[in-house]
Amino acid sequence: QVQLVESGGGLVQAGEYLRLSCAAAVRTFSFTKHTVAWFRQAPGKEREFLAGINTLPRRSAYNKDDIWGRFIIFRDTDKNLVHLEIHDASPEDTAVYYCAADESGATGPQSVRDFHYWGQGTQVTVSS
Repeated sequence: QVQLVESGGGLVQAGEYLRLSCAAAVRTFSFTKHTVAWFRQAPGKEREFLAGINTLPRRSAYNKDDIWGRFIIFRDTDKNLVHLEIHDASPEDTAVYYCAADESGATGPQSVRDFHYWGQGTQVTVSS
């Protein structure tokens, strides 16, 4: 089972910027062959989809509708990483953030069950 590894979480103040990174624990796992997404889970809430990015050649990103613009997902193909930028962070963004990859490079999946590979999560805390 390929494991994903998130990094970049921490404590920030409201209005600040944060970049999260997702790497594969296995060097032979190439993100370019998989649709990758970021989810988050706040205490007492369900895990929710934030943003995803499709495989080549589409490379198109897609977001949860009501957060368009504040959360930006993109690939660093050279380093085999997928990043999530959080702009203008708010206390409501406090959660554990997870990256996930699917098995077959489907277009636009948003459900937890659509993704096969997951990381352990990284905590993001936004203070007011």
